[in-house]
Amino acid sequence: MLRIFPGRLVSVIAALLVALAAVAHGAEAASRKKPAKEPATKPIAELSATDAIVLGVVEGVTEFLPISSTGHLIIANQVLGLESDKPLTNAAGEPLWYKKPSEKHPAGEPLTLKLAADTYTVVIQVGAILAVVFMYWPQLMNMLIGLFGRSSSGFRLLRNVLLAFAPVAAIGFLAHDFIDKYLFSIGAVVAAQIGGALIMLWAERWRRKNSGIGFSKGDPADMTPSRALGIGFAQCLALWPGTSRSMVTIVGGYLAGLTPVRAAEFSFLVGLPTLAGAAVYKSYKSGAAMIEVFGWSSVLLGCFVAAISAALAVKFFVRFLGRNGLAVFAFYRIAVAIVLAAFYLT
Repeated sequence: MLRIFPGRLVSVIAALLVALAAVAHGAEAASRKKPAKEPATKPIAELSATDAIVLGVVEGVTEFLPISSTGHLIIANQVLGLESDKPLTNAAGEPLWYKKPSEKHPAGEPLTLKLAADTYTVVIQVGAILAVVFMYWPQLMNMLIGLFGRSSSGFRLLRNVLLAFAPVAAIGFLAHDFIDKYLFSIGAVVAAQIGGALIMLWAERWRRKNSGIGFSKGDPADMTPSRALGIGFAQCLALWPGTSRSMVTIVGGYLAGLTPVRAAEFSFLVGLPTLAGAAVYKSYKSGAAMIEVFGWSSVLLGCFVAAISAALAVKFFVRFLGRNGLAVFAFYRIAVAIVLAAFYLT
């Protein structure tokens, strides 16, 4: 049974803050080296502590549960009033650019509050990632020594994690701009919440009817490469906001013969490169714009809260899933979809 000791949890959160603070210090040092005509500016619309805490809790609690962190964060941004597409300006009234006008893009792309908030909700995934790294450190170390030929089970687990990660990495990279432009909406989230709930109910019924099939131990390291790759292609469904990466990988684990707990733990491990890749890519594309709008303190606070809430949510989820399965989360998704449709689509 997975256990979290408060002292160790505090240590990992402290390490998170030190790492992020070091990055912030580096950015500030770089800004001081700029010519006098380009002084560092204060955040344009810095998040309040309450907003940062809310987004951190929503990210941490929902990231590894099968209810869609992206969908809930879209909703949270709506409630907190962070969805404005109005172009931002500096103190002198001059427009701020996400992409300056160029020959390729004559009109340019102005910096908006929505763009900064969308980036923020992806970047604070770093907190949730580090929480899971701490909690599943033994499995990660086993994969590391497997890479050097010292653990056959670790090597097989690493192989399966990479196979499950590869399809979503490739398709997500190619479809990133399309998803950002057309699928980040309340309507898309409502459809995905209902569709995902139906998939979960079917999968839970299938699992109960077919319990005991597949490989005997139900260990992710014992999956064949084809089954791991199948989970990877299933994970691509989660590129639709509101579907839930955790949900599709757990369902894929069911179909591959994993028990609910093992499927969830494999989902957590597969999520590490997936979420880290998304955070790095989003930071590269629009991280500087996000910092310009919100400042570093909001990012640090959001990551800190996301780490704590993710650790607690994962501990709860593993225990609950082993006893009850996915059905309760399916009904929760349907309830969320109904509420969203009533408030935003009528």
